[in-house]
Amino acid sequence: MGWLVARHGDKEMSGAKEGAELRLVTPGEAIGASSGARAGTGTLIMGDNIIATKVGWVNQNNGVTSIDPIHSAYMPRSGDLVIGIVESVRNNLWFADVNGPFNGLLPMSLAPWKVEFGAARQHMDIGDIMLARVQEVDEAHNIVLTMKGVGLRRLKEGIMTDVSMNHISRLRGEDDTTLRQLKEVSDCRIIVAENGRVWIDGDSDGISFMRTVLELVRNDGHKATFNKSLEDLINQRRNA
Repeated sequence: MGWLVARHGDKEMSGAKEGAELRLVTPGEAIGASSGARAGTGTLIMGDNIIATKVGWVNQNNGVTSIDPIHSAYMPRSGDLVIGIVESVRNNLWFADVNGPFNGLLPMSLAPWKVEFGAARQHMDIGDIMLARVQEVDEAHNIVLTMKGVGLRRLKEGIMTDVSMNHISRLRGEDDTTLRQLKEVSDCRIIVAENGRVWIDGDSDGISFMRTVLELVRNDGHKATFNKSLEDLINQRRNA
C-alpha cells in the first residue's frame, strides 16, 4: 500500500556475495544441476536438475537450493509487534487489518483505556492506527490483540506504509543496527512491525529521507548490493 496518514494530531502522518545479482526464477525453470545439491523450500529435484516450484529469488546456502518468494504473507505469532488499521467497531471490541489473511480483534478488556460497553468508538474508530501485540492465535486462526504493554498505543501522528515481509530484516539489520542508524540520521521515531508495516514520525526533512530509504528497500532489497547502497545513502545524509 502507499503512505497512510494518521487521522488525528497536529502533524502530518506525513546467501549471495556482495556485488552479485540475485537470480529471479519462475515455476518449472531449471535452477541448476541436482548433483551434490539438496532441494529446499520452493524447489524439487527432477532428473538431473533442481526445478523451481514458485516465483522468487534463488538462495543457495550450505548445499541447499531454495527459493525466497517475492512476496510472503504475514503469518501472526504470539508476541508479534504489529501495526493495525481499525476496520470495524463493535460495542465491546475492535477489528483491525493486520496485513494478514485474517483480521485481528482487540477486546475492550485488552485496550489501554477503561472502556464502557458501547463506547468503543469514543476511543478508537474506523481508520485509526494502533500499535499492538498479538496476544494469541487459536486453531481457527482468530488473532487476539492486546494494547496493554509498554509503548502500545494509538498512533496519532506520523506516517505509515508497508514493505515486503522479505525486507523487514534488511530494514532492521543484524541486532537492529541498521534501524538504529536510520533513527539517528533521520532524527525520526521509527517502528518496524512484524507484519510488514513501518511507522515514522519526525520533521518533513527526516520523513523525506526515510521515504527515499523505503523506496530503496522496495526496489533493491532483494539485491546483494543493497547493504552497500543503503550505506552510501546514510553517509550522504550524514555528510550533507
